[in-house]
Amino acid sequence: MDGYKARLKTRYKDEIVSQLTKEFDYANVMEVPKLVKISVNKGMGEAAQNKKVLDDAVEELRRITGQQPVIRSARKSVSNFKLREGMPIGTSVTLRGDMMYEFMDRLITLTLPRVRDFRGIPDKSFDGRGNYSLGIKEQIVFLEIEVDKIDRIGGLDITFVTTAKTDEEGLALLKALGMPFVKRDN
Repeated sequence: MDGYKARLKTRYKDEIVSQLTKEFDYANVMEVPKLVKISVNKGMGEAAQNKKVLDDAVEELRRITGQQPVIRSARKSVSNFKLREGMPIGTSVTLRGDMMYEFMDRLITLTLPRVRDFRGIPDKSFDGRGNYSLGIKEQIVFLEIEVDKIDRIGGLDITFVTTAKTDEEGLALLKALGMPFVKRDN
């Protein structure tokens, strides 16, 4: 993999930086927003009672992202959910660099078009600081998952963390990278 660069990363440096500089009239190239990391999370409340659920989720996230997931534990005890502090309740992966761009490229070109009744992703899930969160209801839309070997269908959350200062800048960055947002009639 010497000399290999992710396709999306090359496009960002060659085209998107100049496009966003013109659009938002930045004085310096360092002001242009960029993608910092992508966080992929899968929560499983039933993992506290069933260890196999957690092992399956770890294996699924490993296949989807190509990276070893971290097991997340409960911070507090909640008696209504039969949850004790320190019990495993989910898994997460943080992608950076070339792995992040490769994952985003696969998500845009291969995974999202496989979502049932897909018409684009909503542009309302920004947090006010240019970061975007996306929920996927079924993990089987990823090509890396073998449907025959899945015991239960579950969703996962994907968060795109950017250096954008506003939601408009974050939206422009993600659109330029190819995210298929819903076309709105204004």
